[in-house]
Amino acid sequence: MGQGVRDEYVVLNGLRFHYRDWGDLSAPPIILLHGFTGHARSWDTLAAALAGKYRVLALDQRGHGESGWAEDYSTQAMVSDVAAFVAALGLRSFDLLGLSMGGSNAYHYAGTRPEGLQRLVILDVGPETIAAGSQRISAGVQANDLFDTPEAAIAASRAANPRADEFEVRHRARHNLMLTAEGKWTYRYDKALRGGTPRVRPSSETNWAAWKNIAVPVLVVRGGASDILAGETARQMVEALPDARLIEIPGSGHSIPLDAPARLREAVLTFL
Repeated sequence: MGQGVRDEYVVLNGLRFHYRDWGDLSAPPIILLHGFTGHARSWDTLAAALAGKYRVLALDQRGHGESGWAEDYSTQAMVSDVAAFVAALGLRSFDLLGLSMGGSNAYHYAGTRPEGLQRLVILDVGPETIAAGSQRISAGVQANDLFDTPEAAIAASRAANPRADEFEVRHRARHNLMLTAEGKWTYRYDKALRGGTPRVRPSSETNWAAWKNIAVPVLVVRGGASDILAGETARQMVEALPDARLIEIPGSGHSIPLDAPARLREAVLTFL
């Protein structure tokens, strides 16, 4: 995987960011925002499917992947990064897709009614989340983060998500690792996040206000077995907007790109 893709870097808000730039530079752009502890390469399968018709821009958000680490990991800071990315690349018309943390950043950005945004895809996140799922994610990032081999890290990722597609879980885990000076393997994302440093996130009231201010067509994709986005919340999200639709993917948990890559590809391509 990698044909037609370029690894690029840009400075935004004083930080160096990495992104993957897929497809024809003249094609309609779509920006992809990964979830908490994720990275741009976790989109490789979807990006490859979209690159025939779109210029796909998969951004490593601050503190993740090959992008710079920071002191501020608030939603506000990450939304500012998206705005700076759009401006730096001179995007006049584009779509936006985000998963989990990236989805929250995406809909808060969309809620500012930015000029040029055409369509929005939100994967398994909303203005309110299920507490048990949030606690599961917090516990996961504070678990062991040092491994003797990449295979040991991949095995830990597989154990944490038995639903995940085997190729996807290996690909995501392998590209989320770096070698320490002591010869161990650890995750690429900022250790401050692994240590449980709180990310400043808006209240549910602020989230709903941002959501209800979105003025473009929206697709909400929920994992049928999600422990983050409740079915009722997803339905309320769609009812709150004039042009929104909901797709639920049976058997998928929160990590839809890992659990159901083919169904996700179908849903996104149909909407776009």
